[in-house]
Amino acid sequence: MAGLCRDCLQMIDAGGPARRCPSCGSPRLIVHDELTALAIAHVDCDAFYASVEKRDDPALRDRPLIIGGGTRGVVSTCCYIARQYGVRSAMPMFRAKELCPDAVVIPPNMRKYVAVSRAIRVLMDELTPLVEPLSIDEAFLDLSGTETLHRASPALSLARFARRVEAEIGVTVSVGLSHNKFLAKLASDLDKPRGFAVIGRAETLSFLARQPVSLIFGVGKVFSETLRRDGYETIGQLQQTPVETLIRRYGDAGARLARLARGEDARQVSVDGASKSVSTETTFSADLKDYEALSTELLALCERLSERTKASRLVGDTVTLKLKSAGFRLRTRARHLMIPTQLANVIYESGLQLLQREVDGTAFRLIGIGLSGLAADSGADDPIDLVEPGVARRAAAERAIDRVRERFGRDAVIRGKLYDRDKARTAGDKMKQDREKPE
Repeated sequence: MAGLCRDCLQMIDAGGPARRCPSCGSPRLIVHDELTALAIAHVDCDAFYASVEKRDDPALRDRPLIIGGGTRGVVSTCCYIARQYGVRSAMPMFRAKELCPDAVVIPPNMRKYVAVSRAIRVLMDELTPLVEPLSIDEAFLDLSGTETLHRASPALSLARFARRVEAEIGVTVSVGLSHNKFLAKLASDLDKPRGFAVIGRAETLSFLARQPVSLIFGVGKVFSETLRRDGYETIGQLQQTPVETLIRRYGDAGARLARLARGEDARQVSVDGASKSVSTETTFSADLKDYEALSTELLALCERLSERTKASRLVGDTVTLKLKSAGFRLRTRARHLMIPTQLANVIYESGLQLLQREVDGTAFRLIGIGLSGLAADSGADDPIDLVEPGVARRAAAERAIDRVRERFGRDAVIRGKLYDRDKARTAGDKMKQDREKPE
């Protein structure tokens, strides 16, 4: 039975369930019959945003940390200490603060997270050309045929990679290794944080049989409850059901359930699997219906969205506006651009045209803006300047602002509309503090 020490990176002949590395004494061993025969991996950063912030501020290391903000916002992510209190991603901030009142709350810094993500991607690309990013903090890798290049099995190459990320970049990752993407992604969640888990071919059916049906990706809360009512609580119960029965009950979803219940996933790791859209949104502390206030919030979001697309070297050709009313009714409106862009001005003008038609007295609790139809940025000036000369001057000004911010920080240049908003908020906060002072 093959073994691998994740600390000294020595391959060992375990010959049984070894507990410690015979070379360095570390308990961080991976022992598996198929360890050297598997090549499909899923790499997932551990509490990514929180890990980056803790890396940059050691004083946060032993404190519960939440990345998010606003009393009506949601948790973007949280560290593992905060998770012990029950805090979870996408949880409303007010609930997270109730569960963990001593948590430090930091607003997300996407520019910094994207930079760290790109640094990790460089190390991934050194392992294999077959890297399929799923999001800013996770990706599939296919290391088939890399043994000769790295003079190591995929498992050893991945262990080296994980240690290198931790040493050079300062965050940790968890690795799942298996024979297909579905199982590799499941494996990466088994041993978090700093994990490395393996699901081999021989154990696929037995491993899945004891798992809940909700572990199958695409089986959400509603479908999971439907399956439970129909008598399917574990994946093993799906395995024992004829494929024809599942198809008859659930159609195409039934055929998919049957395949995944048996661990069958023929999808290849695709280098074209990058994100198809990028978006950002904000939930207001108080509902807004005024056009001027909504357009100001939209401008701030467009700047943030533009920063992300520029950092990722992407352009997009479709702008989508998202609004959620006080009654939780969702509106989405989209506008296709003649030429793809990444400029905040262009995104804002398009979003503004969509917003103008929606401001009808309805009070909104959330606004969002997205860019889809993404493609790699060629590095040239935005060609919209040539098609619409009227925006060329504003586009040039925006690029000049980008250069100043890159050198002196984001707050070096603030648009007048956003400056007035922030100034009003600061004044309001001061008045509130004065009112709350004891006599």
